[in-house]
Amino acid sequence: MGAGAAAADACVPGPEAKVSPMSSHHRLLRDCPVTVIPAGDAAILEAGTEVEVTQALGGSATVRTPMGLFRIAPADLAALGADAVELYAAKAGNVATGPLDESALWEALKGCFDPEIPVNIVDLGLIYDLALTAGERGGRKVEVKMTLTAQGCGMGPVIAADAKAKLEALPGVESAEVAIVWDPVWNPRMISEAGRKQLGLE
Repeated sequence: MGAGAAAADACVPGPEAKVSPMSSHHRLLRDCPVTVIPAGDAAILEAGTEVEVTQALGGSATVRTPMGLFRIAPADLAALGADAVELYAAKAGNVATGPLDESALWEALKGCFDPEIPVNIVDLGLIYDLALTAGERGGRKVEVKMTLTAQGCGMGPVIAADAKAKLEALPGVESAEVAIVWDPVWNPRMISEAGRKQLGLE
């Protein structure tokens, strides 16, 4: 598989990890913007392309084709069909409606996933720091420092943008900034007990 396979391996906890049990096949109804996994590049899958959904968590879908793996963003799920939108969008998680505090922020971040790993970024141990401060327009500002499972993973900006969007969807959040950092270096021991069970590592 060459360099592409090596990069893909850099994005996952290890060969023992379980993949999502969800799997279904669709034929794209229209041209669909996608993100190439693990490179992070933008691409288009043409209408009529047959895809297999390997993971649908956090509102997005990971699909496999003979050309490789791709992420379909929530806004483009309609390319999979109306039934797929209803099914996969339901897995986006609920937006908190209670008081805006750190627990609400952590819960929102649990709705974010690496497109190759069926464990949220909180339980993967990717969130290093989270701060809630006063914003400039009367709301609250959220600042997050997160990492990736490996520096060679090109999906970092995509995951960070997803985290930012989910935080800014919370009532009372004026803005959110998500920075990717590399210190300390992530290792599998940072995965929570719940995450390890999901991945079959225990």
